[in-house]
Amino acid sequence: MEYISSLLSNLAGYMPLISFSLLTLAGFNLPISEDIVILLSGALGATYTPHMLPLIYAGCFAGAYASDLISYSLGRFAIRGLAGHRLLKKIISIEKIEAMENYFARYGSKTLLFGRFIPFGVRNVIFMTAGFSKMRLTTFMLIDLIPLSITSSITFYLGIKAGINYRNIIPYLDRFKECIGITALIIIALLLIIYKVRKKRKSGLSES
Repeated sequence: MEYISSLLSNLAGYMPLISFSLLTLAGFNLPISEDIVILLSGALGATYTPHMLPLIYAGCFAGAYASDLISYSLGRFAIRGLAGHRLLKKIISIEKIEAMENYFARYGSKTLLFGRFIPFGVRNVIFMTAGFSKMRLTTFMLIDLIPLSITSSITFYLGIKAGINYRNIIPYLDRFKECIGITALIIIALLLIIYKVRKKRKSGLSES
């Protein structure tokens, strides 16, 4: 525990750069959760380097914003550039592309505004679709800025609160570590059962 605490203390001084780098990489659809990175950044900053909290938040905000722009650019230039490729034509027809463009022309702003609040990779899909549908970059940047300011601020604030109170939370959780461990095992077991049941159903449907 002391080793981990010492390691985190040493890393805390680099949190602005670490947070920015991780969030930027998330724009390339790597399995990095924006919310968890911002939450942990706030918690570690509040615990080890409270004087750096504004700088850490700036790193988180800049990284998340850069991540959104990367996802947009991937849709606008990379995926859009493959639109004429035979393989992509089999997946997305011209009619679907036109329908997507028409949808974003009418509802793109609202979709982007509210979609920013949806975690677990849904955001990146929306951002790439916005780029693929040729939403204007200035429009994308302005609309994305509003919900990003809200989500990043709330998540970072929750991280700060968790970091400030972690010394009180850890001993409390330690009393119930057996219960927490058993609960975690039960949840994992249930998820495995659900996965196997769904897999059997899918294989049964494919055979029929």
